[in-house]
Amino acid sequence: MRTMREKIRVLVADDSAFMRRCLCDILESDGDIEVIDTARDGQEAVEKVLKHRPDVVTLDINMPRMDGLTALQYIMALSPCPVIIISSLTTEGAMTTFEALELGAFDFVAKPGGTVSLGIKEIGREIVEKVKAAFLSARKPKSGRLLREKTLESRKSGPSGRGKDISAPKNVGEIIVVIGVSTGGPKTLMEILPRLPDGFPAVVLVVQHMPPGFTESFAKRLDQCCSLPVREAVDGAKLERGTITVAKGGWHLLVKRDKSSGLMASLSQEPEDALYKPSVNVTMRSVIESVEGKNIIGVLLTGMGDDGADMMVEIKRRGGFTIAESEETSVVFGMPKAAIERKGADIVAPSYKIADIIIKRVNECVRGQDK
Repeated sequence: MRTMREKIRVLVADDSAFMRRCLCDILESDGDIEVIDTARDGQEAVEKVLKHRPDVVTLDINMPRMDGLTALQYIMALSPCPVIIISSLTTEGAMTTFEALELGAFDFVAKPGGTVSLGIKEIGREIVEKVKAAFLSARKPKSGRLLREKTLESRKSGPSGRGKDISAPKNVGEIIVVIGVSTGGPKTLMEILPRLPDGFPAVVLVVQHMPPGFTESFAKRLDQCCSLPVREAVDGAKLERGTITVAKGGWHLLVKRDKSSGLMASLSQEPEDALYKPSVNVTMRSVIESVEGKNIIGVLLTGMGDDGADMMVEIKRRGGFTIAESEETSVVFGMPKAAIERKGADIVAPSYKIADIIIKRVNECVRGQDK
């Protein structure tokens, strides 16, 4: 058994000697982390994972001999452990990153300036936090992992029968589902959004903490898997029911009401001092200001910190309905836990039940408006 004083053992894999040095310095600046070795390419990374059995691996994608994606598949097959992808900020890099997440990577960190990044130290805190979150997630009770497997099985079965019962009249009022999520979000959203059926009579907004350059690719990836169309938020675009809009990385997504067009998306840099951009709190606040409380469904999923927790309380106070992901399936039980502790969750549920709960609540909103 590991004692409290033993450190998190990390293997760093990157083909750049400069990047390896930077990552080692960042990680070892935290007293809870020890870099046990480095690797210059994917093949060496696999060999050293088998040799050292690290707690966490940071893995570059573009490497000689064996690329990071191939190395990830070998690691997951031969000696599974949490892997953090260190990704370049390019369209191609973003698509490959989401492929890595589907293959089992825990999360990713975007290099702020390309493949060999002089700005890597700017994101040092994020790297350290995600390494720690990955380590803690791997130490969760086995039951939690079994529940996640159950989630994946339910996803394969497609939308529930309850979803097929939704048949809203054309004049139904505005119903908004706003989902906030951070670390572990891409996988969790893939367990929920594909289960929302055609004809879903609500606007769905997704605020995923993600850097600029990644959300467009993420929206395209979701669009391939969902019954509903998925798009990245565009300033001034009409927010239509039966669509999923993903907040644009580096911008806050606001909901504004236009007298002639109805609900519109607005992209803003304000507030500048928000910890995250996009911010769940900022989007939820704008929804509260634009839509009647009883027609808002707030959802807070896995993630570090407490973004969205205060506005979940406000949505609930105004007669809306709020759902927080339970600890058993949360990759990181931070954001939903904060909402629960502040009495901002009407219901706490594992990820594999959340789609059905959303569908049921939207049905209730439709029936309530039809009276």
